[in-house]
Amino acid sequence: MSDNPFLSPSTLVYELPPFAEIREEHYRPAFERGMADQLAEVAAIVAAPEPPTFDNTVVALERSGAVLRRVSAVFFNQDSSDTTPGVQELDAEISPRLAAHADAIHLDAALFARLDALHEARHELGLDPESLRLLERRHTAFVRAGARLDAEGQQRLREINTQLAADSAAFRKNTHDASLAGAVAVDSADALDGLPAAAVAAAAENAGALGQDGRWVLSLKNFSNQTELAHLTDRALRERLLTASLRRGLDTNGPLAARMAALRAERAALLGHPSHASYVVADETAGTVDAVGAMLGRLVAPAVANAEREAADLAVAAAADGITELAAHDWAFYAEKVRAERYELDTAALRPYFELERVLRDGVFFAAGLAYGLSFTERPDLTAYHADARVFEVFDADGAPLGLFIGDFFARESKRGGAWMNELVPQSRLLGTRPVVVNNLNIARPAAGEPALLSWDEVRTLFHEFGHALHGLFSDVVYPSFAGTEVPRDFVEFPSQVNEMWMTRPEVLANYARHHVTGEPLDATVVERMLAAENYGQGFRTVEYLAAALLDWAWHSLPAGAVVADPEEFEARALADAGLAVAAVPPRYRTGYFNHVFSNGYSAGYYAYIWSEVLDADTVEWFRGNGRTVRESGELFRAELLSRGGSRDAMECVRSVLGRGPEIGPLLVRRGLE
Repeated sequence: MSDNPFLSPSTLVYELPPFAEIREEHYRPAFERGMADQLAEVAAIVAAPEPPTFDNTVVALERSGAVLRRVSAVFFNQDSSDTTPGVQELDAEISPRLAAHADAIHLDAALFARLDALHEARHELGLDPESLRLLERRHTAFVRAGARLDAEGQQRLREINTQLAADSAAFRKNTHDASLAGAVAVDSADALDGLPAAAVAAAAENAGALGQDGRWVLSLKNFSNQTELAHLTDRALRERLLTASLRRGLDTNGPLAARMAALRAERAALLGHPSHASYVVADETAGTVDAVGAMLGRLVAPAVANAEREAADLAVAAAADGITELAAHDWAFYAEKVRAERYELDTAALRPYFELERVLRDGVFFAAGLAYGLSFTERPDLTAYHADARVFEVFDADGAPLGLFIGDFFARESKRGGAWMNELVPQSRLLGTRPVVVNNLNIARPAAGEPALLSWDEVRTLFHEFGHALHGLFSDVVYPSFAGTEVPRDFVEFPSQVNEMWMTRPEVLANYARHHVTGEPLDATVVERMLAAENYGQGFRTVEYLAAALLDWAWHSLPAGAVVADPEEFEARALADAGLAVAAVPPRYRTGYFNHVFSNGYSAGYYAYIWSEVLDADTVEWFRGNGRTVRESGELFRAELLSRGGSRDAMECVRSVLGRGPEIGPLLVRRGLE
């Protein structure tokens, strides 16, 4: 195993994983070695003859697991970004073993005894604030993982965690397979009437990549309402596409979701909570289920009323085409029509002004320079994990090297849907590492020789995900447990949502919104109409989001022992009970493909997006009117919040920036819910 690249730190700059050397057969032995090494390191901590100290227990635990950290980062990035049958098979095997490994550490009675003794005496140890917080957070993590349970309770907890890890891996694979199987193919380009020419060409390229030469294939995105629905004139095809999206995964993942919800409820009861939602939120910024329920409940009625007003407008437009009842597959199409008429805006015609390379360099990177003084240099000499993935070195305002950013923007069969950020190397002064972060998007690959032209929503996604990247790049902490995005789940979306504001800042928009052929800037009057149109459709967007958030909440509010025999019926009842059974507005995610909550760590946490948006909307107003320059505001936001990771209480970071607690008013204005 001496040639296994995971067994020693990478010698590349920033410890970038040596992807040119990594092969699939390296993963299993590296996981084996990584788990064995960490258990040996934990055994050494426990066996130390000296009394527990912060250094010989907490810091030693923080240093442990280096091999496991390296292989896990690369493996799970590949599983999401460029999976293979072999990787999926290993995921199904290794995820339960990793869960058991974590339990072996958290449920080690001798290790917890050392931590517990230190925690009891924590205020007498003379620790600096970050070290004190690490001790407190480590202790909390052990307690929440079952360290205080009796032997019988711990044994059952181990069984539950192992089964949940296996189920989570199965859910991921099922979703991937169902999304591929649900792709909609047509035999004529005429069937795609209404789609931009570039999208039609991309569908033909997609068909070829899927072995269906001579056809056109629309692959499913990870969310319910597919982007093509706004443009396809063929109503039957719209219905076929949305049905394929909404029905995927129900047969395989529906029963799996019910089992996972039941196991999570049982685990919560073991740990002293009435539901999984209660267990999760107790360690988030929200604090209580009542706080989350009150916030979500406050938004439902005005959001539904907003959507009903929008539906009335769309029904008039649909009636002109002889449609007597607006269906879910009609909504996006007629919303686009109404938007075009009301604001004289053809969103498809805007795509030539949003070319990927220009948006990236003259938009996203430019804004990061404007607010934080960053600069970027592409490093084609550095190999990433896929030919599509590009490596950029990031430099601070003073020219000092900061980290690496990897951008992987195009959709492919081997990549899961959606968009996300990963850390391949976390920043840590203890470990002497600087950040290497990845952004993944799923932009349709353009036809050969053509530029990648983005929709307005894809522009937003690019800015959003780069906000996560900045959170990782700006990390300036001692301990890896606090690095970058290691913050509460209902806080992690806040910095990324704030970063979306730059896409519409006049000085940024004018810099990137230029025609990819002529270089002509987007006309100022079009910009005004586009910004006015931003608020149109907030009813739909808020209802589809709330429906998904409250569906997640319903699954994870079940008490221990509750049995869901029919997941589809449970879903319908949950939406009706929440006041969100709006037939024409399906949830952004249904149970069968709700990867966020059944495989990606957001269980009982999908509310986090709008909880974070309260902070985001308030902070955007702060950026606009705090009396400082953009650069001064950016530096304060970086110093007091982005650089802190999890090393300081999240809401304390917010108060340090705003000078007060957050207010919900700006969110209500933004969403049209005043």
